[in-house]
Amino acid sequence: MKPDPHLPNRYSIITGFYGRQANRFMEYQQQRTITEKLHMVARTPGCDGAELCYPDDFKDRALLRKLVEDLNLGVSAINFRSRRPGQWTRGSWTSESAAERQAVIDDCRQLVDIAAEMGIPRITNCPLNDGADFTFEMDYARAYDYAAETYAAVASHNPAIRICIEYKPSEPRARCLFDTAGGTLGFIQTVGAANLGVTLDLGHALAAGERPAQSAALLARAGKLFYVHLNDNDGAFDWDLPPGVLRFWEALEFLYALPGLGYAGDWFSFDIVPKEFDPVKVYGDAFAITRKMESIVARFDRARLDELIRDRDPTTTMSYLFSLL
Repeated sequence: MKPDPHLPNRYSIITGFYGRQANRFMEYQQQRTITEKLHMVARTPGCDGAELCYPDDFKDRALLRKLVEDLNLGVSAINFRSRRPGQWTRGSWTSESAAERQAVIDDCRQLVDIAAEMGIPRITNCPLNDGADFTFEMDYARAYDYAAETYAAVASHNPAIRICIEYKPSEPRARCLFDTAGGTLGFIQTVGAANLGVTLDLGHALAAGERPAQSAALLARAGKLFYVHLNDNDGAFDWDLPPGVLRFWEALEFLYALPGLGYAGDWFSFDIVPKEFDPVKVYGDAFAITRKMESIVARFDRARLDELIRDRDPTTTMSYLFSLL
C-alpha cells in the first residue's frame, strides 16, 4: 500500500537531548533519569513520541516499557550509540580490532531483538567515530570492507527490523567515513541488504553542502530513505537548531518533496540541542514552527508548482511562493 501523501508525520524527540549535553567548552542541562526524560517528553506540546537511546535508556527494560505504555508514547526508533566514552575510541564498525567489531555486532544484534520484542520498526545509527582526522590514517578500502561485514551481520539478524545509517560530514572525526547521501547510498548498495538504509538528517545534509530535497530524492529513488531527523544550521557546523530558523527555503523544499517521494505518515525525529533553555519549551516551539511550515507547504498548489518547476523559470517560481507567505 502506498503512503497517503496527505497523512501528517508524527513528531518525536531523541531522549538524549533532555539530559546532560556537553561540547569542548560548555555543559548544558543536568543529567536526568529515563523516568524524568520521558515525563518531560510526554508533556512537550505537539509531541507524539520518543526516539530512545541505547544503551543509556535500556538499563531497566521493564521500567522503560512501563513508562512508554503508561505515558502513551509512540517510539519512532532506537538510536544505537556506537560511539561511547571509553569504548570503540578508534571506530566500531571499522575498528582494526576483530574483537571490537564482533562486540559491536553482538551488541547491536541484541538491540535488534529488543526492538522486535517492543514492536519498534527501526534502529538508527550515526557512526560518527568511524572516520579519520589525518590523511594516511585510514585504509579506506579495508574500512569499507569491515563496515560491510559488520552492518551485513546486523542486518541479516532480523530482516524485519530496518537498520538506518545516519551520515554526517564530520565530528568528532575531521572526516566521517559515511559523510554524504551519495557515498552512504553507494556503500549500502554494495552490502545488498534490503533492510539497510539511510537516516536523512536535514542538518547533516546542509552541513555536507547538499540540497536536502535532492538528497531525499536520490535516497527514495533507491528505496533507501528509511527515516528523517529535522534540525537546522548555517552549513558551517552542525548547530542542531530548530528546522527552518536559518535555512527556511531549503526546509520548505524538503517538506514539500517528502510526500511525493513516499515519505508520509511516518516519523520526523527532532535532533535539537536546547542548550541552557527549558527543553520542553524549545522542542514545543520547534514543533509549532515545523507545523507552521507544513501548513505553508499545504497552501502550495502542487500542480501549479510542479508546472513552474518544469518550466525552470526560478524567479517566477519564487514570486509565486512568496505570494503565499
